[in-house]
Amino acid sequence: METGQKTIIFLGDGMADEPIASRGHKTPLQVANTPAMDSIARKGRSGTLLTLPEGFPTSSDVANMSVLGCHLPTEFCGRGPLEAAGQGIVLAPGDIAFRMNLTTVVDGILTDFSGGHIEQSDAEALIEALNGALGSESVKFHSGVSYRNLMILSGDAYSADLKAEKPDDNQGNPIAEHLPRPVDPGSKATVDLMNDLTAKAAAILESHPINQKAIAEGRPPANAIWLWSGGSAGAIRTLADKYGIARSAVISAVDVINGLGHCLGMDVIKVPGATGYIDTNYEGKADAAIEALRTHDFVFLHVEAVDEVSHAQDLELKIKAIEDFDKRVVRRVLDAIGPEIATAVLPDHPVPIATGKHTRTPVPVSVYQPGVEADTVQTFDEIACPTGSIGAIKNGDLMALLCSV
Repeated sequence: METGQKTIIFLGDGMADEPIASRGHKTPLQVANTPAMDSIARKGRSGTLLTLPEGFPTSSDVANMSVLGCHLPTEFCGRGPLEAAGQGIVLAPGDIAFRMNLTTVVDGILTDFSGGHIEQSDAEALIEALNGALGSESVKFHSGVSYRNLMILSGDAYSADLKAEKPDDNQGNPIAEHLPRPVDPGSKATVDLMNDLTAKAAAILESHPINQKAIAEGRPPANAIWLWSGGSAGAIRTLADKYGIARSAVISAVDVINGLGHCLGMDVIKVPGATGYIDTNYEGKADAAIEALRTHDFVFLHVEAVDEVSHAQDLELKIKAIEDFDKRVVRRVLDAIGPEIATAVLPDHPVPIATGKHTRTPVPVSVYQPGVEADTVQTFDEIACPTGSIGAIKNGDLMALLCSV
């Protein structure tokens, strides 16, 4: 990165979508009022970025690794190890970390992959109960943010070489048909343990007073677990090593992004009130980014809220979350920084309202860099951006572009 050039990426998780008939065949980004993001497109250049290539899971860890220029074939390690890094958990050799959702299951059907967006204190109490009943020298549960938690297996007997599906891809499906499966004889013992723990956890959680209270109040109980995306500690090259960025920072509410930032050598900036949902502290995250740009060359500002309401297939909330991101985050930062700072805006992946699931469709991206001529794109959305001069780019290309001026 050129000496003195500062850059911020605004990442609205899951913003991209598809045209919706009831909204005049416009996407939520087209319907939403987004003057701040549009200004980046108008003053800069636009295109698309493929973040979820074939051969890798359609998950946010892969997508954000793509955005930040990781080499997926050698650096992808699974979501579990990244979230462990985000929590400051050091994995020993042989440890395998799995992402563990607290979920809602009714009559054997996964009805809510987020356990009703369980409150933090309730989630921590449930994890404590699981540790008390099922924890051991080789099995430990760790609290994360709300429904996003971890299970770590320790010892040489376990394998991450197995098939474990994403819970948000299986809402409405029978859990018995989508449990982890071995891919070779070496992973059978791990899969058997995972499925045994899943069954035992359901009995513990179902009877827990927190869930009994939720049921009595008509709220979804967090009465089950879903284990997925396991892996061991990998070797991710830092942004300083790959791109010469002397000092960088990440601002996010969720462990997977903070963990990725940690592995990339970024300073992890925690913001009070950042929840990973639509009640997040938008202004606090924007102010943290403004402050970080005083001392850092590169800032990655990630907001999870749009993704959550997209998975819930709530169109009105998605439009509102996009507008909140634009006004309360992007606009607030742009108003505080000068034209000498480069800016980029994009989602990490699409989550169409029609399905509530991630797709591999390339996402729109707009980039403003001082002294670089703008193209003709005037708005930031899935229809306008592909016509821009950046064209269709893929893994590593965005970071290379940002570091080229």
